[in-house]
Amino acid sequence: MSIEVGSKLAGKVTGITHFGAFVLLPGGVTGLVHISEVSNEYVKDIHDHLKVNDEVTVKVINVDKEGKVGLSIRQAADNPPPRPSRGGRHGGPGRPSFEDKLVRFMKDSDERLQALRRSESKRGGRGGRRH
Repeated sequence: MSIEVGSKLAGKVTGITHFGAFVLLPGGVTGLVHISEVSNEYVKDIHDHLKVNDEVTVKVINVDKEGKVGLSIRQAADNPPPRPSRGGRHGGPGRPSFEDKLVRFMKDSDERLQALRRSESKRGGRGGRRH
């Protein structure tokens, strides 16, 4: 069976690494699902999503000159939700923008610095004796 880019196939997970999962396809061909292609959500640990011997539906996303097959589970979904963007300057609905985060950080930093200065003045300075 020839593996064509864009085709959806059923396969079986044969191995898992920190960077992805190997899937056995019909015809004895093995392909790799990179960790970024497992889910539309961020995948910190692939073991939370896949196990060896899991049956999965994959989409062939590339076949290189050497015959290595790149696969995607998330693109094989019938109506994959859009992949969340990394934000940018505007956080989107319900998400703080970069500027909002920066303002919050500066406020928290100032409060901590003031608390540190108050505790140092109660103890008599920065550890040295005053003359």
